[in-house]
Amino acid sequence: MGPISEIGMDYSMDCYFRQYWRDARLSFAGPINSLSLSIKMLERIWRPDTYFYNGKQSYVHTITVPNKLLRLSSNGDIIYSMRLTIKATCPMELRNFPMDKQSCPLIIGSYAYPLHSVVYEWLGGPAGVSVDFVPGMALSQFDLMGAPHRNFTISRRDGNFSVLQVNFNLRRNTGYFLIQVYVPCILIVVLSWVSFWIHREATSDRVGLGITTVLTLSTISLDSRKDLPKVRHATALDWFLLMSFLYCIATLLQFAAVHYFTKVGSGEIYVDEDELEDAARGA
Repeated sequence: MGPISEIGMDYSMDCYFRQYWRDARLSFAGPINSLSLSIKMLERIWRPDTYFYNGKQSYVHTITVPNKLLRLSSNGDIIYSMRLTIKATCPMELRNFPMDKQSCPLIIGSYAYPLHSVVYEWLGGPAGVSVDFVPGMALSQFDLMGAPHRNFTISRRDGNFSVLQVNFNLRRNTGYFLIQVYVPCILIVVLSWVSFWIHREATSDRVGLGITTVLTLSTISLDSRKDLPKVRHATALDWFLLMSFLYCIATLLQFAAVHYFTKVGSGEIYVDEDELEDAARGA
């Protein structure tokens, strides 16, 4: 499974998609219980017109031959398996990014056959193991927490349709963001505090250090947003970066205030007392 894209709000996966149904017209009697048929027989028998409701771009693997399997049992049971790469939409809520959890659905149903013609069910029922994963499967940014599935009915203009749904529950790993964003930002904020120990007369040094920290945070902020969609709300990472900005800017304002009021107190900056009294009366 993967990759999972926040910009496109979608995910991709490579899977073996298996369908089972019974067609009594194809039952037979003989010394063997099952037959492996050529995929050309698919054009001569009935098969469900299954499609993915939230699919964006899917295809069947054809190297070195079309990756399909068709098997017929003596009682008319048919197994139709194929290897697919599926790209489906995944609506994401990114307010808690990068400490978020996502649930990516895959919705399966018939394109034309309504409920009274075709009913979809998971093999083994809702409690069965109908969705299985390769042992040791790992994603780069997420942990797969589970894949609950269910059957339900939806209403369309053409009537009611039987639908299957599986949700891939994902939890994001924060290790990458901890190393690339959180720790550097904390160190930059701490670095901006070094200006508190620099002499107030070293104006260029203190201002240069403050501006450098602000520009560095700007670069980190822009880099962290390039893989995210332009959502209308702020994420948890945005709030963290904003607070880091405020801390760095506060050090510049603190220096400006100390520098100014120290100059005034020492008499280096002349302040007309009459003007101060007039200003006080006006207030």
